[in-house]
Amino acid sequence: MFDCLIIGGGVIGCSILKYLSDYNLNCALLEKGEDVGVGASRANSGIIHAGYDCKPGTLKAKLNVRGNKLYEQSCRELKVDFKKIGSLVVSDEKGLEEIKKLEIQGILNGVNVSVIERKEILKIEPNVASNIKFALYAPDAGIVCPYKYTIALAEHALLNGQKIFTDCLVKGIEKNKETFKVKTDQGDFECKILVNSAGTHCMEINEMAGAEVFPVSFRRGEYFVLDAKERRNIHTVLFPLPDEKGKGILVAPTVDGNVLYGPTSIKSLDMDDTKVTKKGLEQIKESIGKTYKSAHIENAIRAYAGNRCIVGEDFIIKESETVKNFIMLLGICSPGLTAAPAIGESVSENIVKKLNSSKKDRSEIVFRDEKIKASALKRRELRKLIKQDGSWGREICHCEKVTEHEIVEAIHSVLPARSFDAVKRRLRTGMGRCQGENCYKGVAEILARELSIPIEEIKSRDSGGEKVLKQFINKYRV
Repeated sequence: MFDCLIIGGGVIGCSILKYLSDYNLNCALLEKGEDVGVGASRANSGIIHAGYDCKPGTLKAKLNVRGNKLYEQSCRELKVDFKKIGSLVVSDEKGLEEIKKLEIQGILNGVNVSVIERKEILKIEPNVASNIKFALYAPDAGIVCPYKYTIALAEHALLNGQKIFTDCLVKGIEKNKETFKVKTDQGDFECKILVNSAGTHCMEINEMAGAEVFPVSFRRGEYFVLDAKERRNIHTVLFPLPDEKGKGILVAPTVDGNVLYGPTSIKSLDMDDTKVTKKGLEQIKESIGKTYKSAHIENAIRAYAGNRCIVGEDFIIKESETVKNFIMLLGICSPGLTAAPAIGESVSENIVKKLNSSKKDRSEIVFRDEKIKASALKRRELRKLIKQDGSWGREICHCEKVTEHEIVEAIHSVLPARSFDAVKRRLRTGMGRCQGENCYKGVAEILARELSIPIEEIKSRDSGGEKVLKQFINKYRV
């Protein structure tokens, strides 16, 4: 019997589990994928929004601003890279009125924002398009790696006594008088409190539990990933003026050194739709030049897509009115990543009150160790490690400088990497210019050896995005 079960291992579910792990509770998370962070949390821009674009008084506004304030400390504790690089919403001379409206909204939300003109804009971002005259500057915006952050939340929870079950598909939910029985393909789980954080599948879980059903819509967002040499051209997050579809086609550095162009915002009827299309990539190419003069599509190394779930205009985070102790997190689209620590903090506090649990002493809490990266070491430091263990000297991914030792460590970590993609999310193998062409075999051989399974059973990466990308760049090479 668990005190609390969480369905869904994205950044929201893992954030809730992380915060619960700081209390004297017995909790678990169920994730249908082979790892955490494999849904919307994988296909995310990684931007920690300042909070000016949320309607004042909404949950989105409140949790965005609170989440933004929590990120720096959260990432420091979790040993995850975070960079506060600010953001600009830019416009030509016709957009000044809309920029000022965003400024007022930001001020109402308690966000540090100001309207600046081209001279000031160029000091922050020299590569804005020549037509840009005005911008809303938000210095507190930042960037994080969304899947590394999700993995770190999950590992913190595991280190502090909670459980995570991957490859665990929920098939049914029974509500008894005071408890829930959750039926999965790994057996039945019982709990006192059940949390629905299933992302795009959230309404399926609500229906299983007999809770409220809301109208749901889905939007697919496609991105280009540019290689590391593009990073020198962009210094902040660059947005156009937002519209009814969202924040628009942006230019954003990643915390790992790449650059993103995107996303699109395309209506979809399929909750699992993450296909990359020529039409979507063409839309990005046509839009990017309106804000940014240094677009180099030819430096794209990958294209990918994510799908977000929308339930009305605001987040829905509350206990069901019809099913006691069933907590619903619905429509957690943008700025969901930014809000994640605030959601984890708020939801966990409510659960703790229900269960009347006590908080652990800080001395009892186990924190993640910072992993050694061969790519960050000086030669003499790496040579010292190689003398101790030769696997430090066997470089498997040449683009990202990842060694055999690091891969083995990831496979045997507290949250084991059991596929090529799982290793990639932790170490960036296959994320360089060659996109895994030169390291896939080496990583697969290590996985097969360490997991004692045939190499044919190692799950491969999805190459659909790369195929579409190559066709697109060949047609539109600049």
